[in-house]
Amino acid sequence: MHSLNIQYNPRIDQLRWLAATLVFLFHFHLEYRGLGGAGLSGPWWALVTEGHTGVGLFFTLSGFLFMQIALHQQHIVYRDFLRNRLLRIVPLYLVIFLLATSIGRDKFAPQDLLYLFASNLGLAPTSGTVITGAAWTISLEFLFYMVFPFLARFTMERGIVYLGGWLVLLAFFKVAAYTVNPNSTLMYFSTWVGRFDQFLIGMAAAMLYARWRATLARFAPLLLVAAVALVMWDTAWMHRVAPFGATPKSGFWVFWSMLESAGWAALILAWVSFQPRLPGVIERALSQGGKISFSFYLLHMALLHIVATRIGIVSPTGTPWADVAIMLAFAYGATWALSTLCYHIVEEPFLRMRRSYGAGREQPVLVKSVG
Repeated sequence: MHSLNIQYNPRIDQLRWLAATLVFLFHFHLEYRGLGGAGLSGPWWALVTEGHTGVGLFFTLSGFLFMQIALHQQHIVYRDFLRNRLLRIVPLYLVIFLLATSIGRDKFAPQDLLYLFASNLGLAPTSGTVITGAAWTISLEFLFYMVFPFLARFTMERGIVYLGGWLVLLAFFKVAAYTVNPNSTLMYFSTWVGRFDQFLIGMAAAMLYARWRATLARFAPLLLVAAVALVMWDTAWMHRVAPFGATPKSGFWVFWSMLESAGWAALILAWVSFQPRLPGVIERALSQGGKISFSFYLLHMALLHIVATRIGIVSPTGTPWADVAIMLAFAYGATWALSTLCYHIVEEPFLRMRRSYGAGREQPVLVKSVG
């Protein structure tokens, strides 16, 4: 997706595609197992069985991209920044929220409208059914948007150590919350205390990229291998020690988000620094996947649930792995097509209304150069 505030980098969109695809595979696996299909097991499949890690990539990538923009622009108009963010996420989010309130009309209360601002908390209408369940991340993402211009300004004034201070505070908050919350796993998974550090780590990665860009480019192939290994290792470790949904309380989740985000930050740095290009058709396909990733992320659970409840397991070949591959290809292709339609109908018209949020000297700013 092209930004008005920084030169377009297709590698960012390709990482968005990866994040959305991991979450898709995670939910496909859950639906398939729910139908009685054989589930995957073992550490080599952890990126699928714990594919919710794609959410961590999304949050880390957001921090990275916006800090890159702040470093590039040097000046940010808060009003215009939030205007762009609203145009980016609210139209489709509102569609999903209205779908959720329509489904749950018999239980709807007027105060449920406040869940527009807190879809990750309590009994949000979007969490009442799996087909709108992915919307829990949107409130968190917008919260990060609201504070980002302040964070960026303070980081540019004080350096990366400012972000380090925040991470220390968050580690303390995580430990404190663990002592009193009986369902701490869900708390770390879906709230500010469990996810804000991932946004901050993404910002820190952008600071490192700005300073060490040439060095990162030189060692990008080695870093890419190491980053992939780290992501696979820490996801496999979680799958073995404290898989999501297995226990409501585990000390592992106190530090999990930082470990998860560190792996994704390394992968982001490696991939944006990696010079060789993929074959043209693959580059374009993955970049297109990133462009429609927001629609893909919010719609995929609904399509998977329809396929599961109305079609179920199919066996056209009689060979289990081939049958699963066919089902996966069909569901993924259908989600891609639906998301492309949704992007052009719901998202794109509003995205065309965005404008640059870099400030002129006569305008109030929240991020400015200190050089």
